Amino acid sequence: MKLCSTNVHSAVQPSTPQVGIYECEVTLKFRLIEEELAQCDRDQLLQILIDAYSYGSDNYLEPLHADVKVNEVTELEASPEMRRQVIRLRNASGLK
Repeated sequence: MKLCSTNVHSAVQPSTPQVGIYECEVTLKFRLIEEELAQCDRDQLLQILIDAYSYGSDNYLEPLHADVKVNEVTELEASPEMRRQVIRLRNASGLK
């Protein structure tokens, strides 16, 4: 069996991880049996819903729809804090 030299080379060399900034949108639709969700503030409500969904379908949760969209964005579209973090990650791992 003959292997292409590029395949052998890529198999030996570890791939360099790429650091990027991504905009992610997750749309979940489900029914949930729970007490007094209307009395929670927005952050508490979001945490309760994420926790409930992450446990999966059971007698109290019925998943209806899930949609995930991920798009890479330019560094200029990100906040200054995120740009600084990307620079730190690249410097720490030797990425360009």
